[in-house]
Amino acid sequence: MSVSVAIAGASGYAGGELLRLLTGHPEFEVKTVTANQNVGLTVEAVHPHLRGAVELQFVETTPEVLSGHDVVFFAMPHGQSGQLSSQVSAALSVDCGADHRLVSEHDWSRFYGGEYFGAWTYGLPELPIGEGQKQRQAIRNATQIAVPGCNVTAVTLAIAPAINAGLVDSSDVVANLAVGTSGAGRSSKSELSASEILGSARAYSVGGIHRHIPEILQNFQLAGGKNSSISFTPVLVPMSRGILAVVSARVRPNISFQNLRDAWLECYETEAFINVLGDGVVPSTSEVLGSNSANIAVTLDADAGRVIAICAIDNLVKGTAGAAIQSTNIALGFSEQTGLGTVGVAP
Repeated sequence: MSVSVAIAGASGYAGGELLRLLTGHPEFEVKTVTANQNVGLTVEAVHPHLRGAVELQFVETTPEVLSGHDVVFFAMPHGQSGQLSSQVSAALSVDCGADHRLVSEHDWSRFYGGEYFGAWTYGLPELPIGEGQKQRQAIRNATQIAVPGCNVTAVTLAIAPAINAGLVDSSDVVANLAVGTSGAGRSSKSELSASEILGSARAYSVGGIHRHIPEILQNFQLAGGKNSSISFTPVLVPMSRGILAVVSARVRPNISFQNLRDAWLECYETEAFINVLGDGVVPSTSEVLGSNSANIAVTLDADAGRVIAICAIDNLVKGTAGAAIQSTNIALGFSEQTGLGTVGVAP
């Protein structure tokens, strides 16, 4: 018997990517897709690339429409999924937005504002949490899952092994990210003119105000970091999807490059979706396009006393929809790779 699925906010980028991936999932059947402005339109009218793959029409987003499905994915802006999810009855609820990621109500109030909806089980399976454990253990049999932010995923996967192994000072972390325009969401993208995107790059949410900062620090703490801090700067670049995170941290005394590389290899050696690249090889976003993979390179700047970790992901897959499906697979007892595979598509 197939698992019945509903997607709230399926007309957006994340919702559309969930649809694309779920069409190839042998255990799930998407029964219902909801939207706001696109109610009454067919899926192919909004997502032309899904023509012939999904024969559904967008319906109104209400608790009554969503309740009764085995799994409900919420692909909605922050503040909306929290209000809605509390009224929906489902065996498993998966929030692709921010409403259930933060444990601290203070952090929510400071970076997001509005009503705090409480934290759900955090959906980053590969996050090391101490004593040889991963966040994966907490996801098994979960009934409510909060999918990490896309930038958060790239930064966390890049540097968490070194924090967990005690090789770096987590109070001195710097992250600079090149981010594709789809990271802003479908509605926000229309506010950017072609002249602002093509042939240009622009930093945004500069100066410690980006909403993903408290979530990153929350992950650093789970990985074993003490008094962690991060200087985090995302840069919008002219590509439709992808994140390239360049993360550096001060290395503790007497730590060699081999010590560092061994930490990443040990942390991720059994992870199907994380590739630690060979010495001297650096990742690019085109290599992970359309896949649930994260490609990571590690090097040591000995003169500066800093490790440099570079992580490339597709923000719509490993950064959102793929991560949601991966965690859902874990919660329901399926293989993590079901419906995801390990390869991407050609750029």
